[in-house]
Amino acid sequence: METWASYGFAATNGARGDYGAIAVVMIESIVAIFVGGETVLVRDGMTGVVLTVGPGHTLREAARAMCGRRVGAAVVVDPELPGPGVITERDILMAIGSGQDPDRELVAEHLTSQLTFAAPDWSLERAAETMVRGGFRHLVVVDGGEMAGILSMRDIVRVWTGDGASCELPAEAAAS
Repeated sequence: METWASYGFAATNGARGDYGAIAVVMIESIVAIFVGGETVLVRDGMTGVVLTVGPGHTLREAARAMCGRRVGAAVVVDPELPGPGVITERDILMAIGSGQDPDRELVAEHLTSQLTFAAPDWSLERAAETMVRGGFRHLVVVDGGEMAGILSMRDIVRVWTGDGASCELPAEAAAS
C-alpha cells in the first residue's frame, strides 16, 4: 500500500479495522467486472475537487461543509503536520453519539491522520480491496507528491453501476 511517506511526506500508513470475509468476497466478485474489457482506474472514478477543512473548524462547521457539498469526507490540511488527515461523517457521528458537543469539538480531535493513499493509476479493484481490508471508505489520491483527488467507496460503486455492471451474490457469501 502507498503511504504519504512514499510520496515524500512523513505521515504513516494506518487502518481502522476489517469488514470481514463476506465483504471481501463480495468486492472481489464485483471487481471482476471490467468496462469494455479494460480495467477502470482510480483517476476514472475519483473526485478531483476535494473539500478541505482546517483542524480548528468545529465538527458542526465540517458537517455543514460536507452536507453542502454532498460528500462523506473532507481532507484536513494542517500546515503544522507533514501530511493531510481526513474527517468523515462516521467520525462526526461517533463524536455526537458519545455526547460530545459539535459546536465545541474541533476537527483536529476527531480526524484520522494515519492514512492510506492511492495513486491515480491504481485499478478500482485495488482501491476497493484496500478500502475493504483497511476498514475505511475513502482514499486520498496522490500524484507526484500532490493531492490529486479523493476516491470513496460510493465513487467506485457509481463507476461500476453507471457502466451497467451487475452481479449475483457469490455462493460463498450467501452460505456464510
